Amino acid sequence: MTSTLTVADPARTPGAEFAAIAGAASDAGDLVVPFSTHLPAAFPLFASRPRYPVRHLLKTARVADGPATFVHEPPRGALATAGTSYASTPEAAFAPRLAETPLTDLVARVPAPEGVLDHPELLAQYVDFRVLVRLSVVENQSLLTGTADGAITGLLNLPGTRHTASPHGLEQAVTRAAAEVEETGGSCDGIVAHPFTYWEMVRTGLLGRLQVAGITVSRTRMIPRDSLLLGDFRAAFTLLLPDVAHIALRRESDGDVFEASTRIGLAVHLPQHLMTLSWQADDGA
Repeated sequence: MTSTLTVADPARTPGAEFAAIAGAASDAGDLVVPFSTHLPAAFPLFASRPRYPVRHLLKTARVADGPATFVHEPPRGALATAGTSYASTPEAAFAPRLAETPLTDLVARVPAPEGVLDHPELLAQYVDFRVLVRLSVVENQSLLTGTADGAITGLLNLPGTRHTASPHGLEQAVTRAAAEVEETGGSCDGIVAHPFTYWEMVRTGLLGRLQVAGITVSRTRMIPRDSLLLGDFRAAFTLLLPDVAHIALRRESDGDVFEASTRIGLAVHLPQHLMTLSWQADDGA
């Protein structure tokens, strides 16, 4: 089928803009609406509730649409335990070099309810509140476990990250691992947790104490229940955003489908600032 390509108005939400353009479309072919924004960040409920996606832990940079060059700082050999002089710290032996990373398109496809195009307000809400949140799930998965094209390896799979299995319960395991993160010179500023672990942190008061320490906890089902990911996320990574995205209506033989796509890249500066953690679940976690 033919595709209609119409540039979006940034003054409206993606859903409202898509609904307006769909209402004015004159043919029954595919409809593709490009957006110059990062679509997962446009999910409306992120503005009113403190549920942080993995993206929230990372610093971001607007980049041109193409491979991006950045500084990568792997250690020379095994990481040492820091002493009390700069020369004895692990970072004194880091070996900075230039590296390049490609960009990749994240895509979420969601069935279009039959007849929804006849109801512009419902269409706008469905795109804003259902389609965009599915794209955010795909982004969480991609940042944690990687993309099929290999453009993003995934934070849980990065070479050079550290791993620890603690004999302690959740709270002591977390506080010790956070300190261990800082052995490479960073500040533990974030944790990725499964919702089951996140709510255990709420129950025990650990979440509030982490917030006082300046640690943001992102919760997502895209990480195993028995693992945590801790690190200095802002120093270690940059989420690259070329602001290339689209929302499309695809006319398919077995039913119409909404397709949301956004382009990203991930610059990995200091993988050794990241640590995965498992612990003894003797405290209810």
